[in-house]
Amino acid sequence: MRPFLIIFAAFATSAMICIFAVGWSLAHPVQTRIGNAPADLNAQPITFASDSGANVHGWWVPTEDDQGAVLLLPGIRANRLSMVDRARFLRRAGYSILLIDFQGTGETKGDHITFGWKESRDVLAAVSFLRGIHPTDRIAIIGSSLGGVAALLATPPLKVDALVLEEVYPTIEIATRNRMENYLGGFGRILTPAFLNQLEWRLDVSASQLRPVDHIASVACPVLIISGEKDRNTRPSDTRMLFERGRSPKHLWFVPNAGHVDLHRAAREEYETRVLAFLGQM
Repeated sequence: MRPFLIIFAAFATSAMICIFAVGWSLAHPVQTRIGNAPADLNAQPITFASDSGANVHGWWVPTEDDQGAVLLLPGIRANRLSMVDRARFLRRAGYSILLIDFQGTGETKGDHITFGWKESRDVLAAVSFLRGIHPTDRIAIIGSSLGGVAALLATPPLKVDALVLEEVYPTIEIATRNRMENYLGGFGRILTPAFLNQLEWRLDVSASQLRPVDHIASVACPVLIISGEKDRNTRPSDTRMLFERGRSPKHLWFVPNAGHVDLHRAAREEYETRVLAFLGQM
């Protein structure tokens, strides 16, 4: 019996060490030099202050057409480069575009990635930046994963005209449990609390503060929620939970055969058709 206990204790200890290592790596900043914007965007580098404590770096892509502006918000550990292809088709459609790096990513400094908490302050600052350029313009947001979470967690609620949410988790508990189960099966569910307990002492934020599902009813503009049909990180049931709590008008689209991936890349033509039709109703 004793050898079994020793083996179990060693396994449990190794698992805990791995969990803490993963927690550190996910929250650790991902700073990188972005460089110049792609020439075809004709973008201007910009910087503005955020209540997150960061000076947010990004690109502003103005157009002469009066279609409004779209703020593009990247996913976790990604930066504005991940949103360039979206910026291209939106620019062709006549929208001005703002692409940003959240605090802790790209060229925007920060101590930790906070799974949407501090990033929500960057979203508020970005909307204020856009309002300062064109106070009367219609503004839409496309937020991928963490970007969508940050848009929903923004307090006070964002005053924008349209919101596209891609692969957004309803609660951090569900998001963590899904990922732990994906990698460790039933044992992952048991270890989920150990991962969540890192939030407060590592990031000074609690799991109860990372619940986009509690905020979506405060969104006053039309919402388009998109997720992959085979997404195992943000599962269809999670997406429906978020959708059901939202106010009308609201729309839901599951991208066929897509997992937790870049949904624009997974279904480019249909994605662009659906998103442009949605934005055209602003």
